[in-house]
Amino acid sequence: MDIWMDTLKVVGRILTILPLLLGVWLFMGKRSVGELPVFDFLVVLVLGSVVGADIADPKIDHIHTVTAIIVIALLQKFIVWLKLRNRKIGKILTFEPTIVVFQGEMVEENISRIHYSLDNITHMLREQKVFALSSVELGIIEPNGQLSVKLKNANEAVTREDMKIPYRGGGYDIPLIMDGQLQPDLLTRAGRDMEWLRTNLGTHDVSDVFYGALTSQGEFHFTLKGKQTESLPPIEH
Repeated sequence: MDIWMDTLKVVGRILTILPLLLGVWLFMGKRSVGELPVFDFLVVLVLGSVVGADIADPKIDHIHTVTAIIVIALLQKFIVWLKLRNRKIGKILTFEPTIVVFQGEMVEENISRIHYSLDNITHMLREQKVFALSSVELGIIEPNGQLSVKLKNANEAVTREDMKIPYRGGGYDIPLIMDGQLQPDLLTRAGRDMEWLRTNLGTHDVSDVFYGALTSQGEFHFTLKGKQTESLPPIEH
């Protein structure tokens, strides 16, 4: 009799926990599991442990598990809000992008610092369909551990420039303004100063800018906070 009661408890917990977890996941925000930042990944691990213990042991008080799940979700949401409001905290809680390939050569110092091996890098390059290191201009390990690759111009697919069609932009961005906050170290390293920035912003202040970047071709572009984007393509499922 006790076995059947425990079995019914486990089934009931599964039927209540799964909808709750779905709601919590939607509340936390959509992200692919492979793209989770470190803190979010830890949240997933803790949620799995809490739910696993609750289902495996019918003697655990179910209400405590539900409370733990809700508190974990609220804590994750608070940390995300904190990271958006304070970039210093955000940098502490997430890894920074790291350049591991530059102009066809491995950056040994950076690769060693993030504890990657050459095998790791070459494997990830092959996953990006890159088999010749000399064809890479920039290889960056992102905060989620994935490798982003920019090929040298000569190795990229045919572009508008190749077809003699005028275009603007290209290259890579150096983010100078993030959510209204200036990155003074990047501004200096890019060889620009505040006078240059004020000239390019015109009548706008730094605090008005959601994202502002200098391209490798020396062009500055920015997006203002609160800008409404209309006619987005209907990408849904």
